Amino acid sequence: MPSPHLAEKNVWWWIPSLYFGQGIPYVVVMTLSVILYKNLGLSNTEIALYTSWLYLPFVIKPLWAPFVDLYQTKRWWVASLELLIGALFASVALTLSLPAYFQITLALFWLLAFSGATHDIASDGFYMLGLDQHQQAAYVGIRSTFFRLSMITGQGGLVYLAGKLSERTGDRVLAWSVVFFVLAAMFIAMSLYHRRVLPRPLEDVAQGDPAHVLQSVVAVFKKFMQKNGIGVVLAYLLCYRFGEAQLVKMAPPFLLDPRARGGLELSTANVGLIYGSIGLLALTLGGLLSAWLVARDGVRRWLWPMALAINVPHLVYVYLALALPTNLYLIGAAVAFEQFGYGFGFTAFVLFMIMTAAGQHKTAHYAICTGFMALGMMLPGMFSGWLQSQLGYANFFIWICVAAIPSFLVTALIKVDPDFGIRKSA
Repeated sequence: MPSPHLAEKNVWWWIPSLYFGQGIPYVVVMTLSVILYKNLGLSNTEIALYTSWLYLPFVIKPLWAPFVDLYQTKRWWVASLELLIGALFASVALTLSLPAYFQITLALFWLLAFSGATHDIASDGFYMLGLDQHQQAAYVGIRSTFFRLSMITGQGGLVYLAGKLSERTGDRVLAWSVVFFVLAAMFIAMSLYHRRVLPRPLEDVAQGDPAHVLQSVVAVFKKFMQKNGIGVVLAYLLCYRFGEAQLVKMAPPFLLDPRARGGLELSTANVGLIYGSIGLLALTLGGLLSAWLVARDGVRRWLWPMALAINVPHLVYVYLALALPTNLYLIGAAVAFEQFGYGFGFTAFVLFMIMTAAGQHKTAHYAICTGFMALGMMLPGMFSGWLQSQLGYANFFIWICVAAIPSFLVTALIKVDPDFGIRKSA
């Protein structure tokens, strides 16, 4: 049996890569697709509507979560899905130049969303099987940081790459094709890496007969809905990010749109640079700080500061829309402030889902939690483009700040164990 110090060291070989890999498909279908379609000429209303529908696989993934429990190991699912995701990224790259690129790529993004949602189930289940409950809480800030790091890589580094390639070649389609080939190579390599380094927890075994999947789905969902205070739990999962769900769809178009339309008219490369450098540093600091504070004091002590952190920074977008600054450092500082708050505040959400999922069927119950979380992002996101087109950017961002009210109300209602999240000394 390995020593505690060796086990601790081994965790760093797989938690960062596992959650970086979990985040990339999500950010591609939710955010990178927004910037891609904006570059290729679609309207904000179309972009928000069509890309918000891509949340649906993440909403309904609890329907097939028990199948992941019942067939093969979580380790097998993780590595196999990463190989499939790599193939789908390559398919997007190959079809962007076709006349019917929109219909084809949208269909591929749907397949990516289903594959990514299943990868979520497997990787979250593997995380809970590979660590005890106190370790799960202790490392939640790390996993959240690398998940968000993957999102910044997607909407930062890859967008920067697409922008620079577009500037040099004058061909946006070619630029985005290269980006998706890079993603394909990344996931094929990640699949091979995880086949070698992921540990083999004794509990990571197929559980039961796949023939009874439907019966299991009903039983597991029924058990989830019988949890104490389920109404408040669902309200929190649906409403904690009500404002953020709308902001995340319209922030990239706001940065890219010309000033005549109320946008900041940044180049695609500059949007990537701001999100991929300044935003990355701020988000990493926010996630690490919240993880340290929760491990020291417990989640309840920092519940309200985290709720404020995920909502109050939206005010910077009101300022940006009213002032329309041209200074990239100022814009970068505003984006960094918002990203720091998101990194800090999202930790509360993840810990609440872990706490809610604890007990029997924790993998499937955590998947149900993330399904309701995705529904909470999907529904507001669908009408955000239309709402922005009616209000204009400045009034839309004012509305986003008002939309923090449901988040504060549900935070006031939830109950959290005062010791939950505190890291126990050996």
